[in-house]
Amino acid sequence: MAKGYWVSVYPAISDPERLAAYDKLAGPAVQAGGGRVLSRGGRVVAHEAGITQRVVLIEFDSFEQALAAYESEAYQKALVTLPDGVERDFRIIEGID
Repeated sequence: MAKGYWVSVYPAISDPERLAAYDKLAGPAVQAGGGRVLSRGGRVVAHEAGITQRVVLIEFDSFEQALAAYESEAYQKALVTLPDGVERDFRIIEGID
């Protein structure tokens, strides 16, 4: 079964304190959904049209598990706290078997 991944890229963060509040709720929701944070805000080297802002990569045992974690009540509560001043490109992708 192919794994599932959440990939988030943050082109703009105007309110880091409110993003930290989101992180406090999102972290436990992701763990409860079976997610494992592989990378969060570490070093980035961008090429071509890439950006060097914050990137988050979370792994799940399956694509379906990644979808279910996103749709969970706990994560939806966290998502509501994501500040308006945060621009985010978020995707759920399926890995290769």
